[in-house]
Amino acid sequence: MSPDTPSPPSTFGPFRYPAFRAIWIANLASNMGSMIQAVGAAWLMTELTTSHTLIALVQAGATIPIMLLGIFAGAIADNFDRRRVMLAAQTGMLIVSALLTLTTYLDAITPLTLLFFTLAVGCGTALNGPAWQASVRLQVGPKDLPQAISLNTIAFNLARSVGPALGGMLIAVVGTAAAFGLNALSYLALIVVLLRWHPETVPPRRTPMLTAIAAGIRFCARSNPVRRVLIRGFAFGFGAAGFQALLPSLVRDRLHGTEITYGLCLAAFGAGSVVGALLIGHARRRWGSDRVVTVAALVFAATMLPVALTSGLASIMGAAFVAGGAWVSTLTTLNVAMQLRSPDEILGRCLSIYQAVTFGAMALGAYAFGLMADLTTLSIAILTSATWLGMSALLLRIVAPMPSRDEGRLIP
Repeated sequence: MSPDTPSPPSTFGPFRYPAFRAIWIANLASNMGSMIQAVGAAWLMTELTTSHTLIALVQAGATIPIMLLGIFAGAIADNFDRRRVMLAAQTGMLIVSALLTLTTYLDAITPLTLLFFTLAVGCGTALNGPAWQASVRLQVGPKDLPQAISLNTIAFNLARSVGPALGGMLIAVVGTAAAFGLNALSYLALIVVLLRWHPETVPPRRTPMLTAIAAGIRFCARSNPVRRVLIRGFAFGFGAAGFQALLPSLVRDRLHGTEITYGLCLAAFGAGSVVGALLIGHARRRWGSDRVVTVAALVFAATMLPVALTSGLASIMGAAFVAGGAWVSTLTTLNVAMQLRSPDEILGRCLSIYQAVTFGAMALGAYAFGLMADLTTLSIAILTSATWLGMSALLLRIVAPMPSRDEGRLIP
C-alpha cells in the first residue's frame, strides 16, 4: 500500500466515540435479555401445544409487526426526535415483558396469550428499529458508519451466542417466568443511557404521516439500486426463516432434546454470526456486495441439508454455526447498502421499508414453512426453504444484482 493510499477503516474504530460505546454496551445487555426471552417463549410454546404452525408463529410474531408497522415507525423516526422514539419503544417493551413475566408466574399463560405478548414486543421492536438504525449516523463519523453497523450486528449476535444457552439453563433451573423477568430488567440499561445521551441535532421538519410515508415509498420505488436491495432482502428473509421457525420443533421431535439443547443450537447460530460479522467488512471490500450476498445465501441453503436429513446434535450445531455466519453476512451487507443510498431526511423511512420487506418476508416464511411442516414433514419443509434460497440466489444475481460500490451512493 502506497503512503498516499488511505488505510481501510478499522473494524473497532467506532468505539472511539463515547456515545456509540455506551449505547453499544447497553444494547448488548438489552439484546441478551431479548434472546433469553425468545428462547423462553419458543420453548414454552412447545410445552403448550404440539402444533408446528403455532410454534413457528412465535418466530413470526416477533417479525409480523415490523412488516405491518415498520413504515409508520420510519415516518415517526423522521418526524420526531429519534432518541425520544427509542426511549418510548424501550419503555413499552419493558412494560410488556413485565406483564408477560407476571402472567407466566401466575400460570395463566396460553398459546394465544403468549402470541399476543410476542406480537406486543414485536410492535416495540418495529417502533425502535428505524430510529435506532438511523441514529447510528449521530454516534459516529461517515467513515466509520459501515463498521458501526457491523459492530451493532456483532452486539446482537454476541447476545445470540450467550443468551440462548443462558436462557435454556435459566428455564431448566428457575423456570420460564424468571427468564422473562430478566429480560424486563435488561431494558433498563439502554433506557438509562438514552436518558443521558443528548446529541446535537437539527429539529426534524414534520410532515403529515401519510405524506411522509409516501415520500419514503416513492424514493425506494424510483431508486433502482435500492429497489434491488429490497428484492434481495425479501428473497433471503423468506427462505432463511424456515430454519429458525422450525428449530424448536426440530429439537423437540427429532433430537428429543430439552430447552438446554435448543439454547445450545441457537448459541451455535449466534457464534457463527459473530465470526461472520467480524469478517464481513473485509469480504465485502474484496469481493463486492453482490458476490457476498449470493454466496452467503447458497451457503445457508447448503447448511439446511444436514438439518433436514440428520438427527445428530453435533451436525445440527455445526450447520447452525455456518448458517449464522451466512445470515449475518447477508443482512449486514443489505443494511449497509441501504444506509449508504438513503437521504438523511428520509433515512428512517427508507430503513423501515427495508425492515418491513425483509422481516415481513421472514414472518411469511415462518408461517408458510410451519404450515408445510404440519401438512407434510419437518424435513420436507426445511428442504423446501433450502431450495427457495438456492434458486432465488442464483436467479436474482442475474435479474436483481446488488448495487456496485458507487452506484446510487449518497454517503462518501
